[in-house]
Amino acid sequence: MRCGLRPARLLPWLLAMLSLVLGSMASSQNLSVQPLKIAGTLSSAEWEAYRSRFIEDSGRVVDTANGHISHSEGQGYGLLLALAASDRRSFEQIWSFTFTELLIRDDGLAVWKWDPGAKPKVTDRNNATDGDLLIAYALAKAGEVWQEPRYTAAAQKLARAVGKNTFGRSGRSLILLPGAEGFGAGDRPDGPVVNLSYWVFETFPVMAALAPEYEWNRVWRDGVLLLQQATSGRVRLPADWLSLQNGLQPKPADGFPPEFGYNSLRIPLYLLRAGMTDLEWLRALKQRWSAENEGVAVVNVVTGQIRERLTDQGYALLAAALACALDGTSVPAALRTFEPSLYYPSTLYLLAKSLLGEKYPQCVSSAAP
Repeated sequence: MRCGLRPARLLPWLLAMLSLVLGSMASSQNLSVQPLKIAGTLSSAEWEAYRSRFIEDSGRVVDTANGHISHSEGQGYGLLLALAASDRRSFEQIWSFTFTELLIRDDGLAVWKWDPGAKPKVTDRNNATDGDLLIAYALAKAGEVWQEPRYTAAAQKLARAVGKNTFGRSGRSLILLPGAEGFGAGDRPDGPVVNLSYWVFETFPVMAALAPEYEWNRVWRDGVLLLQQATSGRVRLPADWLSLQNGLQPKPADGFPPEFGYNSLRIPLYLLRAGMTDLEWLRALKQRWSAENEGVAVVNVVTGQIRERLTDQGYALLAAALACALDGTSVPAALRTFEPSLYYPSTLYLLAKSLLGEKYPQCVSSAAP
C-alpha cells in the first residue's frame, strides 16, 4: 500500500520541478549578453592606487590576504583593470608574467596558483577555468582596442583550450568544469561539481567568436538554468560549490562548506557586467543586500544563518551597483572614492566601478545625490 502511494506523493514535486525548469528555460531564452567597451572606464588615480598596492613590476598580481600568492584569476582581473585604465605598459607586464609563469601546461591552459614561498613556485598544475576565461577575454578586448594581433592570437589559443578541456556534461546540460582535473563525474563520488561564479558571462560571446567550434552559447545558457535551479530553495542562494550528481537538482558539494560565500558573491556582478539584469533572482538579492536587511554576507544556504557580514568598501559597492542597475539608485557618496584595502574586495570594487562608469554614470556622477 505504501508503495502505491509513492507516485502520488512524487507527482506534485515532479510537476513543480517541471514548471521551474520550463519557466527557467523561457527566461534564459530571453536573455542576451550586452558587450562592454571596458577601455577608459577607470581613472588614472583609481588604477594607480590599485596598481601600486597589488601589482609588482614583474606583472605579478599579489593576493595580499592569501599568503601573497598569485593566481590565474588575479592575473586575468589585472589585465582587465589595466585595459579599463588604458595602461598598455602595465597590461604588457601582467601578460608577460602570466605567459611566462602560468601558461606552462601542455594543453594550453594556465596553472591556477603561483606561490612565491614555495619551491618550485607552482606545486599544483591544475587550472582554474574562470582565470583562463578572464585572461582570454582581456587579451581579446585588448587586441581589438590596441590593434595588437599578438594578444588576439593568444586569446584564441586559450579559448580553444578552455573549450576542449573544461566543458562537461550533467544530464542534458553542458557545463563548465572549474578545472580540467578533479571535478568530473569520474573524478569524485558527487561529481560533476561546479562553481557558478566561474561562469563569467560577459566573456562567452567573445569566446564564441574566438573558438566557434565549441558550444559557448549553450554553456552560458545552461549556466543560467543552473543558477535558477540553485536559487529556487528557501534561502534562495547558491552554494559556492555545487554537486550535479546524476543530473539532479544542484546541492552543496561534499567537502565544501554549504555557503554562499566569497566565490558566489561575484555572480551578481558578472550578471550586471553582462547586462543580464532581467533575472528575478537579482531583485531578491538586492532586497537581501539592502542596508535594511542583512547586507552582503557569507550565508549558510541550508539554514540561512549568517556566518560573516562583509563590510569592506568593495563588497558594499556590489550592493550599491545592484541597486543602481535595477532601480537607478545613486551610489552613496562614501563609496565613490576608491580606498584600497585587501586584494579581493579592492578588485571587485574596481570591476564594479568600471561597469558603473560605462553603463550607469548617472549613479556615480558628482551631480548624483
